[in-house]
Amino acid sequence: MSGNTFGKLFQVTTFGESHGGAVGCVVDGCPPGIEISVEDIQKDLDRRKPGQSEITTPRKEEDKIEILSGVFEGKTTGTPIMMMAKNKDTRPEDYDNLKNVFRPSHADFTYTKKYGTRDWRGSGRASARETLARVAAGAIAKKYLNEKLGIEFLAFVEQVGDIKAKVDINKVTPEQIESNIVRCPDEKIATRMIQSINRLIQEGDSVGGVIVGLIKNTPIGLGEPVFDKLSADLGKAMLSIPAVKGFEIGSGFAGTKMKGSVHNDPFMTDKNGKIRTKTNFSGGIQGGISNGETIYFRVAFKPVSTIRKEQETIDRDGKSIKLESKGRHDPCVLPRAVPIVEAMATLVIMDHYLRNKTLCKA
Repeated sequence: MSGNTFGKLFQVTTFGESHGGAVGCVVDGCPPGIEISVEDIQKDLDRRKPGQSEITTPRKEEDKIEILSGVFEGKTTGTPIMMMAKNKDTRPEDYDNLKNVFRPSHADFTYTKKYGTRDWRGSGRASARETLARVAAGAIAKKYLNEKLGIEFLAFVEQVGDIKAKVDINKVTPEQIESNIVRCPDEKIATRMIQSINRLIQEGDSVGGVIVGLIKNTPIGLGEPVFDKLSADLGKAMLSIPAVKGFEIGSGFAGTKMKGSVHNDPFMTDKNGKIRTKTNFSGGIQGGISNGETIYFRVAFKPVSTIRKEQETIDRDGKSIKLESKGRHDPCVLPRAVPIVEAMATLVIMDHYLRNKTLCKA
């Protein structure tokens, strides 16, 4: 069974490779009547595209999206939406020396063993370039959920290497996040992060970090226990993003150090007569179902595998070789991953909203 489709009712199938002709997606199950334009989608793609700052890959791609079906007179029709962006700045020759090499921590070895072949041009299908399609699909879901339900999706860089910001998730704004090229809302810490990444660029190395995701104003009742819990599907969505190695929701691993008497979220009735929780260690999800509080989670990204330092590896014949990669790459993927995290969160919430809506009708 193919692993290229995400979602049950709001389904997104992505296609394309890093240095192929184009990357794109087909969105099926989108409700009709949503006002959508290329500009609505392009805003998020511009936040993800390469070459946007000194600390991202120098590859120059405009990532201009085309809507080829499913939208008529500015509104979705309820039929499959096909979107595509052509690859322009492709340099497959940069990877000629990697045709028969297994790069450390890349998908080269596993793809070759699974499929018997692989696209060696900049990682092919395993490249993060595929995430362009996820962001495009997420932009449609985001517009629908924001306008219909007032749901807000935010993500920001909390940590780069061992440099960590302290951010109040209840007060962070999109303007603060977008105020600097590393997308950390703490300006002083952002400056240190940028300086650290620039040093690593000079050294030919890379660094990982943590992105915080927020979903505000989520309706109560989203999630399908037991195997499709909202938290489980968010985890799957985030772990499907290239370079992601960890996911935690709410208190996460820190909750293991707390007593139940502290960690429990007591219920209360607020001044408007609405049932709320006094604390939110659950991260807005209890029993796999959203409880109306802000959903928050953390996503851990490993250091980018492609570095300019010499490394030891082997070729397809098992011969030991020394490798120094010369292709273009991000020294730190986190700034460009922020809109990807937001997009995957929107796809999960959109799918579960439609599933819950169907359940309620039944």
